[in-house]
Amino acid sequence: MTTQSTAVHTRPLEASIPLTKSAGHVIVDSLVAHGVQRTFVVPGESFLDVLDGLHGSPIQTVVCRHEGGAAYMAEADGKMNQIPGVVMVTRGPGAANAHVGLHTAWQDSTPMVLFVGLIPFGHRDREAFQEFDIKAWFDTGAKRVMVLDHAERASEIVAEAMFAAQSGRPGPVVVGLPEDIIRQQIEPTLHPAIPVATGGMTTVDTRAVAAALMNATKPLFVTGGNDWSQAAASQLTAWLEKHHIPAAAEWRTQGTVSFDSPSYVGPIGYGRPRPTYDLLEETDLLIFVGTVPGDVITDGFVCRQDWNKQNFLVTIDPALRGRSGPVSWQIVAKPDVFVRDLVEIDLPFREDWKAWTNRMRGEQVAFASLPSPVPGPGPAHMDTLMAHLVPSLPEDALVTFGAGEHTNWAHRYFPTRRYASMLSARNGSMGYSVPAAIAASLAHPERRIVTIAGDGEFLMNGQELATAAQYGATPLVIVMDNQEYGTIRTHQERHYPGRVSGTQLHNPDFALMARAFGGFGIRVDEDTDVPAALEAALHAIDHDRTFALLHMVVEQRTKAY
Repeated sequence: MTTQSTAVHTRPLEASIPLTKSAGHVIVDSLVAHGVQRTFVVPGESFLDVLDGLHGSPIQTVVCRHEGGAAYMAEADGKMNQIPGVVMVTRGPGAANAHVGLHTAWQDSTPMVLFVGLIPFGHRDREAFQEFDIKAWFDTGAKRVMVLDHAERASEIVAEAMFAAQSGRPGPVVVGLPEDIIRQQIEPTLHPAIPVATGGMTTVDTRAVAAALMNATKPLFVTGGNDWSQAAASQLTAWLEKHHIPAAAEWRTQGTVSFDSPSYVGPIGYGRPRPTYDLLEETDLLIFVGTVPGDVITDGFVCRQDWNKQNFLVTIDPALRGRSGPVSWQIVAKPDVFVRDLVEIDLPFREDWKAWTNRMRGEQVAFASLPSPVPGPGPAHMDTLMAHLVPSLPEDALVTFGAGEHTNWAHRYFPTRRYASMLSARNGSMGYSVPAAIAASLAHPERRIVTIAGDGEFLMNGQELATAAQYGATPLVIVMDNQEYGTIRTHQERHYPGRVSGTQLHNPDFALMARAFGGFGIRVDEDTDVPAALEAALHAIDHDRTFALLHMVVEQRTKAY
């Protein structure tokens, strides 16, 4: 300590610390102090001073090709980390393009901060170039919308935004930055990070949970949300396994309880396998941790609506936003602190719990069993691809996807063995797959990152492959090309059978696109070519350190289940 103190004071304080800095530079310093490692940007002249502050800073500036892609990357970053994802865009059109990522963060409860450059303060309310009302646009879909109208509050605004994004039910926060305000010189003192309350179980809560479990013959945990740590996920899994209690995963959040755990019984959501749908009604005690029984879990507010049913809801959100059906007990706690207290509850061995868990686990194992790896005649099949891909995956493999029927191959087969090993958009937003894979690869360059995209979904943000090439991201991109918007076609056939309208696509060669962006691309038309194509793609990732794209040309109307 003495040596460090001597080193710090070898020069006068005035020579080492500037007396003033621009507000834009102080914003960057504040983000560094909050632990932000990267920001995803589409530049604009409205926030040039912040971009200047990023020059030479420890924060990696990832320049994206569309604000929607940038916002998705920040949202995915917020899902993976304990720190909000950060995205920066310009006013008007830039803010409009970023809105899709904001809605994803809102519905998925993801901590994210969107910085938007604004017109100069003095030009406000004069229909200035690209002027818009930031509060009117974003107030209904963000936890807070703040505008930096006083330069001296720059660091405070950052601290408030980071706090608001993480506190209570996590979500997006929007910060407006007038371009003249951020250029003003201010004292560079940084505002400290604001502590986030985590809640916890009271002794009354603990007794209630223990009593409810002891009175249940078919208990079931449902994990969800983006507010976990791997330590808590591992603790919960061990406790469930010890007591032979099953756990299901909220739609598109698989991995909190490992895919391989004897307590894991499958996902619950759209396109769910029938056994996990039925168990929602069959179970006599549901304990939701990190999420609530909302629209998707309850199949449109239909399932599990009887108020005689036992539902325990564990969430830091006291308002239970999005909740449907009965509430028997509410525990206001983040998952980590709930699990910390839960594992102190020791319950006796129950043969009925073991039989219940084994039955549901058996159905999940059968559902997730890989198809035959032997290629068949005709067009490429996703089943063949998954049969060869899954055995090659390391323990920490991570999958991303957006929306569409192609996602069900990941739901069914992808081995999610740790928290945040599945990143997706639970608001059903298309275009998420590639940006999320890039964010994941940048955050975890040592891991195998896989994305499964549909042909319609891929083209909504496929241009971000240029971002992957620029920054060395190396995901495996699988494009399932069935020449249609498959999910909408399924609904169409259900309601208007035989009347195909507005759902068919004519696609480019996606493999050529990948090569044009600087990566590896291979088109697969025949099922017999699938194994060799996958091997070539993985070789390109591992040996050439580039992203690789498999263009799988498949038959229409082929589904994972």
